[in-house]
Amino acid sequence: MMRKKRKRAEPPGPGPAPPPSPEPTRPAWTGMGCRAAPSCAANASASANASANAAARAEPRRRPRLCPPPLAPPPPPLLLLLLLLSLGLLHAGDCQQPAQCRIQKCTTDFVSLTSHLNSAIDGFDSEFCKALRAYAGCTQRTSKACRGNLVYHSAVLGISDLMSQRNCSKDGPTSSTNPEVTHDPCNYHSHAGAREHRGGDQNPLNYLFCGLFGDPHLRTFKDHFQTCKVEGAWPLIDNNYLSVQVTNVPVVPGSSATATNKITIIFKAHRECTDQKVYQAVTDDLPAAFVDGSTSGGDGDAKSLRIVERESGRYVEMHARYIGTTVFVRQLGRYLTLAIRMPEDLAMSYEESQDLQLCVNGCPLSERIDDGQGQVSAILGHTLPRTPLAQAWPGYTLETANAHCHEKMPVKDIYFQSCVFDLLTTGDANFTVAAHSALEDVEALHPRKERWHIFPSSGHRAPRAGSHLSVGLGLTCSILIVFL
Repeated sequence: MMRKKRKRAEPPGPGPAPPPSPEPTRPAWTGMGCRAAPSCAANASASANASANAAARAEPRRRPRLCPPPLAPPPPPLLLLLLLLSLGLLHAGDCQQPAQCRIQKCTTDFVSLTSHLNSAIDGFDSEFCKALRAYAGCTQRTSKACRGNLVYHSAVLGISDLMSQRNCSKDGPTSSTNPEVTHDPCNYHSHAGAREHRGGDQNPLNYLFCGLFGDPHLRTFKDHFQTCKVEGAWPLIDNNYLSVQVTNVPVVPGSSATATNKITIIFKAHRECTDQKVYQAVTDDLPAAFVDGSTSGGDGDAKSLRIVERESGRYVEMHARYIGTTVFVRQLGRYLTLAIRMPEDLAMSYEESQDLQLCVNGCPLSERIDDGQGQVSAILGHTLPRTPLAQAWPGYTLETANAHCHEKMPVKDIYFQSCVFDLLTTGDANFTVAAHSALEDVEALHPRKERWHIFPSSGHRAPRAGSHLSVGLGLTCSILIVFL
Protein backbone atom coordinates (compact mmCIF):
# COMPACT_ATOMS: atom_id res chain seq x y z
CA MET A 1 0.00 0.00 0.00
CA MET A 2 1.16 3.16 -0.85
CA ARG A 3 1.31 5.74 1.84
CA LYS A 4 -0.60 8.90 1.27
CA LYS A 5 1.51 11.86 1.06
CA ARG A 6 0.86 14.25 3.81
CA LYS A 7 0.01 17.68 2.79
CA ARG A 8 2.74 20.05 3.50
CA ALA A 9 1.76 22.14 6.44
CA GLU A 10 0.72 25.64 5.62
CA PRO A 11 2.96 28.30 6.95
CA PRO A 12 1.75 29.72 10.21
CA GLY A 13 -0.45 32.83 10.06
CA PRO A 14 0.64 36.20 11.12
CA GLY A 15 -0.57 35.50 14.64
CA PRO A 16 -2.82 37.55 16.88
CA ALA A 17 -2.96 41.26 16.21
CA PRO A 18 -0.96 43.40 18.64
CA PRO A 19 -2.98 45.21 21.23
CA PRO A 20 -4.04 48.69 20.24
CA SER A 21 -1.84 51.48 21.35
CA PRO A 22 -3.20 53.25 24.36
CA GLU A 23 -4.76 56.68 23.68
CA PRO A 24 -2.28 59.34 24.62
CA THR A 25 -3.11 61.06 27.84
CA ARG A 26 -4.22 64.70 27.80
CA PRO A 27 -2.52 67.39 29.80
CA ALA A 28 -3.89 67.84 33.29
CA TRP A 29 -6.56 70.52 34.05
CA THR A 30 -5.13 73.57 35.83
CA GLY A 31 -8.35 75.29 36.79
CA MET A 32 -7.46 78.36 34.72
CA GLY A 33 -9.53 77.54 31.61
CA CYS A 34 -6.72 75.60 29.82
CA ARG A 35 -4.59 72.55 30.29
CA ALA A 36 -1.07 72.52 31.48
CA ALA A 37 1.36 72.67 28.56
CA PRO A 38 4.53 70.58 28.50
CA SER A 39 7.81 72.31 28.13
CA CYS A 40 9.05 73.61 24.79
CA ALA A 41 11.87 71.02 24.70
CA ALA A 42 9.45 68.18 25.26
CA ASN A 43 7.26 69.45 22.43
CA ALA A 44 10.17 69.57 20.01
CA SER A 45 11.37 66.07 20.93
CA ALA A 46 7.90 64.59 20.55
CA SER A 47 7.46 66.14 17.09
CA ALA A 48 10.78 64.73 15.88
CA ASN A 49 10.06 61.24 17.17
CA ALA A 50 6.60 61.30 15.62
CA SER A 51 7.95 61.96 12.12
CA ALA A 52 10.92 59.55 12.37
CA ASN A 53 9.10 56.61 13.92
CA ALA A 54 5.92 56.44 11.87
CA ALA A 55 6.07 52.60 12.01
CA ALA A 56 5.77 52.70 15.78
CA ARG A 57 2.18 53.86 15.16
CA ALA A 58 2.45 56.42 17.95
CA GLU A 59 0.04 59.27 17.62
CA PRO A 60 1.71 62.62 17.38
CA ARG A 61 1.05 64.69 20.43
CA ARG A 62 -1.44 67.44 20.20
CA ARG A 63 -0.18 70.96 20.39
CA PRO A 64 -1.30 72.35 23.77
CA ARG A 65 -3.70 75.30 23.97
CA LEU A 66 -1.85 78.17 25.59
CA CYS A 67 -3.42 80.36 28.31
CA PRO A 68 -4.44 83.92 27.38
CA PRO A 69 -2.47 86.72 29.08
CA PRO A 70 -3.91 87.94 32.41
CA LEU A 71 -6.36 90.84 32.26
CA ALA A 72 -5.02 94.33 32.96
CA PRO A 73 -5.88 95.81 36.38
CA PRO A 74 -9.02 97.94 36.43
CA PRO A 75 -8.61 101.69 36.05
CA PRO A 76 -8.53 103.82 39.23
CA PRO A 77 -11.95 104.84 40.57
CA LEU A 78 -13.48 108.12 39.52
CA LEU A 79 -13.40 109.42 43.07
CA LEU A 80 -9.61 109.28 43.08
CA LEU A 81 -9.45 111.18 39.81
CA LEU A 82 -11.82 113.84 41.17
CA LEU A 83 -9.66 114.20 44.24
CA LEU A 84 -6.54 114.58 42.13
CA LEU A 85 -8.27 117.18 39.98
CA SER A 86 -9.45 119.18 42.98
CA LEU A 87 -5.95 119.24 44.48
CA GLY A 88 -4.30 120.11 41.19
CA LEU A 89 -2.07 117.04 41.36
CA LEU A 90 -2.94 115.51 38.00
CA HIS A 91 -0.33 116.68 35.52
CA ALA A 92 -0.13 116.28 31.79
CA GLY A 93 2.64 113.70 32.02
CA ASP A 94 0.65 111.37 34.23
CA CYS A 95 -1.56 110.05 31.43
CA GLN A 96 -1.31 110.13 27.72
CA GLN A 97 -3.89 112.47 26.23
CA PRO A 98 -4.48 113.56 22.69
CA ALA A 99 -2.72 116.80 21.90
CA GLN A 100 -5.95 118.54 20.98
CA CYS A 101 -7.72 117.73 24.29
CA ARG A 102 -7.27 120.77 26.55
CA ILE A 103 -8.80 119.42 29.76
CA GLN A 104 -5.48 119.79 31.56
CA LYS A 105 -5.38 123.49 30.65
CA CYS A 106 -8.92 123.89 31.99
CA THR A 107 -7.97 122.21 35.26
CA THR A 108 -4.79 124.28 35.64
CA ASP A 109 -6.73 127.51 35.12
CA PHE A 110 -9.32 126.48 37.71
CA VAL A 111 -6.62 125.72 40.27
CA SER A 112 -4.96 129.09 39.64
CA LEU A 113 -8.28 130.88 40.13
CA THR A 114 -9.12 129.15 43.42
CA SER A 115 -5.77 128.41 45.07
CA HIS A 116 -5.75 131.76 46.90
CA LEU A 117 -9.39 131.66 48.05
CA ASN A 118 -10.19 131.33 51.75
CA SER A 119 -13.57 129.90 52.76
CA ALA A 120 -13.55 131.97 55.97
CA ILE A 121 -13.58 135.22 53.98
CA ASP A 122 -16.69 137.10 53.00
CA GLY A 123 -17.41 136.64 49.30
CA PHE A 124 -15.79 133.22 48.98
CA ASP A 125 -18.88 131.51 47.54
CA SER A 126 -19.32 134.18 44.87
CA GLU A 127 -15.71 133.93 43.68
CA PHE A 128 -15.69 130.14 43.81
CA CYS A 129 -18.89 129.93 41.74
CA LYS A 130 -17.37 132.28 39.14
CA ALA A 131 -14.34 130.00 38.87
CA LEU A 132 -16.57 126.91 38.59
CA ARG A 133 -18.58 128.47 35.75
CA ALA A 134 -15.35 129.34 33.96
CA TYR A 135 -14.16 125.75 34.44
CA ALA A 136 -17.45 124.40 33.07
CA GLY A 137 -17.25 126.67 30.02
CA CYS A 138 -13.70 125.54 29.30
CA THR A 139 -14.69 121.87 29.42
CA GLN A 140 -17.61 122.51 27.05
CA ARG A 141 -15.32 124.13 24.50
CA THR A 142 -13.02 121.12 24.47
CA SER A 143 -15.69 118.43 24.74
CA LYS A 144 -15.36 117.14 21.16
CA ALA A 145 -11.61 116.76 21.35
CA CYS A 146 -11.82 115.04 24.74
CA ARG A 147 -14.52 112.53 23.83
CA GLY A 148 -13.71 109.23 25.55
CA ASN A 149 -11.09 110.85 27.82
CA LEU A 150 -11.55 109.59 31.38
CA VAL A 151 -9.98 112.67 32.96
CA TYR A 152 -12.35 114.93 31.03
CA HIS A 153 -15.47 113.04 32.11
CA SER A 154 -14.24 112.96 35.71
CA ALA A 155 -13.79 116.73 35.63
CA VAL A 156 -17.30 117.25 34.25
CA LEU A 157 -18.79 115.15 37.06
CA GLY A 158 -16.69 116.96 39.65
CA ILE A 159 -17.83 120.38 38.41
CA SER A 160 -21.46 119.34 38.61
CA ASP A 161 -21.06 118.07 42.17
CA LEU A 162 -19.24 121.21 43.34
CA MET A 163 -21.84 123.50 41.80
CA SER A 164 -24.58 121.61 43.63
CA GLN A 165 -22.71 121.74 46.93
CA ARG A 166 -22.10 125.51 46.66
CA ASN A 167 -25.56 126.29 45.23
CA CYS A 168 -23.95 127.87 42.16
CA SER A 169 -26.20 128.84 39.28
CA LYS A 170 -25.15 127.76 35.80
CA ASP A 171 -25.76 131.25 34.46
CA GLY A 172 -23.80 134.18 35.81
CA PRO A 173 -20.43 135.94 35.71
CA THR A 174 -17.29 133.89 35.26
CA SER A 175 -13.70 134.40 36.35
CA SER A 176 -11.02 135.24 33.84
CA THR A 177 -7.66 133.51 33.91
CA ASN A 178 -6.03 136.91 33.35
CA PRO A 179 -5.43 138.48 36.79
CA GLU A 180 -5.38 141.96 35.28
CA VAL A 181 -8.95 141.49 34.06
CA THR A 182 -10.25 140.17 37.40
CA HIS A 183 -8.66 142.99 39.42
CA ASP A 184 -11.35 144.76 41.41
CA PRO A 185 -10.02 147.68 43.48
CA CYS A 186 -13.07 147.48 45.77
CA ASN A 187 -12.68 143.79 46.58
CA TYR A 188 -9.66 143.29 48.80
CA HIS A 189 -10.02 139.52 48.70
CA SER A 190 -9.92 139.50 44.90
CA HIS A 191 -7.03 141.83 44.18
CA ALA A 192 -4.92 140.70 47.14
CA GLY A 193 -5.26 137.09 46.00
CA ALA A 194 -4.38 138.02 42.42
CA ARG A 195 -1.32 139.92 43.63
CA GLU A 196 -0.19 136.94 45.68
CA HIS A 197 -0.77 134.58 42.74
CA ARG A 198 1.38 136.72 40.45
CA GLY A 199 4.19 136.58 43.00
CA GLY A 200 4.14 140.31 43.67
CA ASP A 201 3.65 139.73 47.40
CA GLN A 202 5.89 137.21 49.13
CA ASN A 203 3.83 137.26 52.37
CA PRO A 204 0.75 134.99 52.33
CA LEU A 205 -2.65 136.54 52.96
CA ASN A 206 -3.21 136.58 56.72
CA TYR A 207 -6.15 137.73 58.84
CA LEU A 208 -6.26 138.86 62.47
CA PHE A 209 -9.02 138.71 65.07
CA CYS A 210 -9.91 141.01 67.97
CA GLY A 211 -12.81 140.72 70.40
CA LEU A 212 -14.22 142.59 73.43
CA PHE A 213 -16.98 141.37 75.75
CA GLY A 214 -18.02 141.17 79.38
CA ASP A 215 -16.39 143.13 82.20
CA PRO A 216 -14.58 143.75 79.73
CA HIS A 217 -12.39 140.92 78.49
CA LEU A 218 -10.14 141.68 75.53
CA ARG A 219 -8.64 139.31 72.98
CA THR A 220 -5.97 141.14 70.96
CA PHE A 221 -4.76 140.64 67.39
CA LYS A 222 -1.89 138.61 68.90
CA ASP A 223 -4.34 136.27 70.69
CA HIS A 224 -3.42 137.70 74.09
CA PHE A 225 -6.31 137.56 76.53
CA GLN A 226 -6.71 140.34 79.10
CA THR A 227 -9.27 141.57 81.62
CA CYS A 228 -9.19 145.35 81.96
CA LYS A 229 -10.83 148.31 83.70
CA VAL A 230 -10.48 150.93 80.91
CA GLU A 231 -13.34 153.10 82.12
CA GLY A 232 -14.39 155.81 79.67
CA ALA A 233 -13.61 156.03 75.93
CA TRP A 234 -10.77 153.89 74.55
CA PRO A 235 -9.60 153.15 70.98
CA LEU A 236 -9.65 149.48 69.99
CA ILE A 237 -8.44 150.10 66.42
CA ASP A 238 -7.07 153.25 64.79
CA ASN A 239 -5.30 152.64 61.48
CA ASN A 240 -5.39 154.18 58.01
CA TYR A 241 -8.60 152.35 57.08
CA LEU A 242 -10.69 151.84 60.19
CA SER A 243 -11.26 153.37 63.63
CA VAL A 244 -13.14 151.63 66.44
CA GLN A 245 -13.74 153.26 69.82
CA VAL A 246 -15.57 151.81 72.84
CA THR A 247 -16.93 153.50 75.95
CA ASN A 248 -17.03 151.51 79.19
CA VAL A 249 -18.96 152.27 82.36
CA PRO A 250 -18.84 150.69 85.85
CA VAL A 251 -20.98 147.59 86.20
CA VAL A 252 -21.44 147.57 89.99
CA PRO A 253 -21.14 150.66 92.20
CA GLY A 254 -17.84 150.64 94.05
CA SER A 255 -16.28 148.13 91.61
CA SER A 256 -13.48 148.74 89.11
CA ALA A 257 -15.06 146.23 86.71
CA THR A 258 -16.63 147.91 83.67
CA ALA A 259 -18.61 146.92 80.59
CA THR A 260 -19.20 148.47 77.16
CA ASN A 261 -22.28 150.59 76.58
CA LYS A 262 -21.23 152.48 73.42
CA ILE A 263 -19.36 151.55 70.23
CA THR A 264 -18.33 153.93 67.44
CA ILE A 265 -16.93 152.59 64.16
CA ILE A 266 -15.53 154.79 61.38
CA PHE A 267 -14.93 153.31 57.93
CA LYS A 268 -12.58 155.82 56.36
CA ALA A 269 -13.06 157.04 52.78
CA HIS A 270 -11.26 154.85 50.28
CA ARG A 271 -10.82 156.16 46.74
CA GLU A 272 -13.72 155.14 44.49
CA CYS A 273 -14.93 152.38 46.84
CA THR A 274 -16.79 154.31 49.54
CA ASP A 275 -17.16 157.63 51.26
CA GLN A 276 -16.50 157.82 55.00
CA LYS A 277 -19.19 155.96 56.93
CA VAL A 278 -19.81 156.17 60.67
CA TYR A 279 -21.68 153.58 62.71
CA GLN A 280 -22.68 154.13 66.32
CA ALA A 281 -24.42 151.80 68.76
CA VAL A 282 -25.43 152.44 72.36
CA THR A 283 -27.32 150.38 74.89
CA ASP A 284 -30.89 149.76 73.67
CA ASP A 285 -30.11 151.34 70.30
CA LEU A 286 -28.37 148.94 67.93
CA PRO A 287 -29.27 150.37 64.51
CA ALA A 288 -29.08 148.55 61.19
CA ALA A 289 -27.80 151.67 59.40
CA PHE A 290 -24.98 154.20 59.49
CA VAL A 291 -25.51 157.56 61.17
CA ASP A 292 -26.39 159.10 57.79
CA GLY A 293 -29.26 156.61 57.40
CA SER A 294 -27.61 154.55 54.65
CA THR A 295 -27.08 150.80 54.88
CA SER A 296 -24.24 150.47 52.37
CA GLY A 297 -21.36 152.26 50.72
CA GLY A 298 -20.03 152.22 47.18
CA ASP A 299 -21.64 152.11 43.76
CA GLY A 300 -23.08 149.22 41.76
CA ASP A 301 -24.95 146.13 42.80
CA ALA A 302 -22.00 144.59 44.65
CA LYS A 303 -21.61 147.12 47.47
CA SER A 304 -18.13 147.51 48.87
CA LEU A 305 -19.57 148.19 52.35
CA ARG A 306 -22.87 147.00 53.78
CA ILE A 307 -24.73 146.37 57.04
CA VAL A 308 -26.67 143.16 57.62
CA GLU A 309 -29.12 142.92 60.53
CA ARG A 310 -29.16 139.38 61.90
CA GLU A 311 -31.43 139.99 64.89
CA SER A 312 -33.41 143.19 65.21
CA GLY A 313 -31.95 145.46 67.86
CA ARG A 314 -29.60 142.73 69.08
CA TYR A 315 -27.10 141.68 66.42
CA VAL A 316 -25.70 143.36 63.28
CA GLU A 317 -22.82 142.57 60.95
CA MET A 318 -20.76 144.95 58.83
CA HIS A 319 -18.91 143.67 55.76
CA ALA A 320 -16.29 145.94 54.18
CA ARG A 321 -15.22 144.17 50.97
CA TYR A 322 -12.78 146.87 49.96
CA ILE A 323 -10.63 146.24 53.06
CA GLY A 324 -11.54 142.58 53.62
CA THR A 325 -12.94 143.36 57.08
CA THR A 326 -15.92 141.94 58.99
CA VAL A 327 -17.37 143.39 62.22
CA PHE A 328 -19.95 141.82 64.56
CA VAL A 329 -21.78 143.98 67.13
CA ARG A 330 -24.21 142.49 69.67
CA GLN A 331 -26.24 143.68 72.64
CA LEU A 332 -26.60 141.11 75.42
CA GLY A 333 -28.40 142.33 78.48
CA ARG A 334 -27.44 145.95 79.11
CA TYR A 335 -24.04 145.84 77.43
CA LEU A 336 -22.43 145.51 74.00
CA THR A 337 -19.87 143.10 72.55
CA LEU A 338 -17.61 143.46 69.52
CA ALA A 339 -15.69 141.08 67.24
CA ILE A 340 -13.52 142.05 64.25
CA ARG A 341 -11.56 140.23 61.56
CA MET A 342 -9.15 142.29 59.45
CA PRO A 343 -6.21 141.61 57.08
CA GLU A 344 -2.89 141.83 58.90
CA ASP A 345 -1.28 144.22 56.42
CA LEU A 346 -4.14 146.71 56.84
CA ALA A 347 -4.49 146.29 60.61
CA MET A 348 -0.82 147.13 61.04
CA SER A 349 -0.94 150.14 58.70
CA TYR A 350 -0.84 153.09 61.11
CA GLU A 351 1.37 155.99 62.21
CA GLU A 352 3.46 156.13 65.36
CA SER A 353 0.99 158.56 66.91
CA GLN A 354 -1.72 155.88 66.59
CA ASP A 355 -0.03 153.33 68.84
CA LEU A 356 -2.74 153.44 71.56
CA GLN A 357 -4.87 150.61 70.19
CA LEU A 358 -6.16 147.97 72.57
CA CYS A 359 -6.51 145.39 69.78
CA VAL A 360 -2.87 145.87 68.80
CA ASN A 361 -1.01 146.42 72.08
CA GLY A 362 -3.54 145.41 74.72
CA CYS A 363 -4.57 147.37 77.79
CA PRO A 364 -1.99 149.46 79.67
CA LEU A 365 -0.66 147.64 82.73
CA SER A 366 -2.29 150.20 85.01
CA GLU A 367 -5.69 149.21 83.55
CA ARG A 368 -5.28 145.45 83.95
CA ILE A 369 -7.10 143.47 86.61
CA ASP A 370 -5.72 140.04 85.69
CA ASP A 371 -2.35 138.50 86.49
CA GLY A 372 -0.55 140.19 83.61
CA GLN A 373 -0.85 137.02 81.50
CA GLY A 374 -4.59 137.14 80.88
CA GLN A 375 -5.55 134.81 83.74
CA VAL A 376 -8.19 136.34 85.95
CA SER A 377 -8.16 133.17 88.05
CA ALA A 378 -4.48 133.08 88.88
CA ILE A 379 -3.61 136.45 90.40
CA LEU A 380 -0.55 135.97 92.55
CA GLY A 381 0.94 137.98 95.35
CA HIS A 382 -2.37 138.99 96.98
CA THR A 383 -3.93 137.76 100.17
CA LEU A 384 -7.64 137.28 100.62
CA PRO A 385 -9.08 140.54 102.03
CA ARG A 386 -11.49 140.46 104.94
CA THR A 387 -14.50 141.48 102.86
CA PRO A 388 -17.99 140.02 103.22
CA LEU A 389 -18.42 137.41 100.52
CA ALA A 390 -21.97 138.56 99.79
CA GLN A 391 -20.51 141.85 98.51
CA ALA A 392 -18.14 140.02 96.18
CA TRP A 393 -20.58 137.75 94.34
CA PRO A 394 -24.19 138.89 94.66
CA GLY A 395 -26.54 136.03 93.81
CA TYR A 396 -23.87 133.42 93.00
CA THR A 397 -21.34 131.28 94.79
CA LEU A 398 -18.28 129.86 93.11
CA GLU A 399 -20.00 126.48 92.76
CA THR A 400 -23.23 127.82 91.28
CA ALA A 401 -21.34 130.15 88.92
CA ASN A 402 -19.26 127.21 87.67
CA ALA A 403 -22.37 125.11 87.14
CA HIS A 404 -24.23 127.92 85.36
CA CYS A 405 -21.35 128.65 82.95
CA HIS A 406 -20.70 124.97 82.32
CA GLU A 407 -24.20 124.62 80.88
CA LYS A 408 -23.27 126.97 78.02
CA MET A 409 -19.56 126.22 77.72
CA PRO A 410 -18.52 122.63 78.43
CA VAL A 411 -14.88 123.40 77.59
CA LYS A 412 -13.23 125.07 80.58
CA ASP A 413 -11.11 127.54 78.66
CA ILE A 414 -10.54 131.25 79.24
CA TYR A 415 -14.07 132.05 78.03
CA PHE A 416 -15.55 129.74 80.66
CA GLN A 417 -13.31 131.35 83.26
CA SER A 418 -14.41 134.82 82.18
CA CYS A 419 -18.04 133.76 82.49
CA VAL A 420 -17.49 132.66 86.10
CA PHE A 421 -15.61 135.87 86.86
CA ASP A 422 -18.41 138.05 85.45
CA LEU A 423 -21.14 136.18 87.32
CA LEU A 424 -19.33 136.52 90.62
CA THR A 425 -18.61 140.22 90.14
CA THR A 426 -22.01 141.28 88.80
CA GLY A 427 -24.57 138.56 89.47
CA ASP A 428 -25.92 139.25 85.96
CA ALA A 429 -26.68 136.03 84.06
CA ASN A 430 -26.52 137.93 80.75
CA PHE A 431 -22.74 137.81 81.01
CA THR A 432 -22.95 134.04 80.56
CA VAL A 433 -24.62 134.58 77.20
CA ALA A 434 -22.02 137.25 76.36
CA ALA A 435 -19.13 134.85 76.98
CA HIS A 436 -20.81 132.12 74.95
CA SER A 437 -21.54 134.51 72.04
CA ALA A 438 -17.95 135.79 72.16
CA LEU A 439 -16.70 132.24 71.67
CA GLU A 440 -19.13 131.74 68.78
CA ASP A 441 -17.76 134.92 67.16
CA VAL A 442 -14.23 133.52 67.50
CA GLU A 443 -15.30 130.35 65.72
CA ALA A 444 -16.94 132.39 62.95
CA LEU A 445 -14.16 134.92 62.38
CA HIS A 446 -10.84 133.66 63.73
CA PRO A 447 -8.84 132.23 60.79
CA ARG A 448 -7.00 129.54 62.78
CA LYS A 449 -9.10 126.84 64.40
CA GLU A 450 -6.27 125.55 66.59
CA ARG A 451 -6.24 128.94 68.38
CA TRP A 452 -9.95 129.25 69.10
CA HIS A 453 -9.62 128.06 72.69
CA ILE A 454 -7.16 129.60 75.13
CA PHE A 455 -6.60 127.66 78.33
CA PRO A 456 -5.64 129.43 81.56
CA SER A 457 -2.86 127.04 82.60
CA SER A 458 -0.42 128.24 79.95
CA GLY A 459 -2.38 130.30 77.46
CA HIS A 460 -2.41 127.33 75.03
CA ARG A 461 -2.74 124.05 76.94
CA ALA A 462 -5.64 122.67 78.91
CA PRO A 463 -5.42 123.03 82.71
CA ARG A 464 -4.10 120.12 84.72
CA ALA A 465 -6.54 117.97 86.64
CA GLY A 466 -5.29 119.22 90.01
CA SER A 467 -5.61 122.89 89.21
CA HIS A 468 -9.32 123.39 90.03
CA LEU A 469 -8.66 124.38 93.67
CA SER A 470 -6.09 127.00 92.71
CA VAL A 471 -8.40 128.31 89.99
CA GLY A 472 -11.24 128.72 92.48
CA LEU A 473 -9.04 130.45 95.05
CA GLY A 474 -7.56 132.68 92.37
CA LEU A 475 -11.01 133.73 91.18
CA THR A 476 -11.96 134.62 94.74
CA CYS A 477 -8.85 136.78 95.09
CA SER A 478 -9.45 138.40 91.69
CA ILE A 479 -13.01 139.36 92.46
CA LEU A 480 -12.30 140.78 95.88
CA ILE A 481 -9.42 142.83 94.49
CA VAL A 482 -11.86 144.42 92.06
CA PHE A 483 -13.82 145.78 94.99
CA LEU A 484 -10.79 147.24 96.79
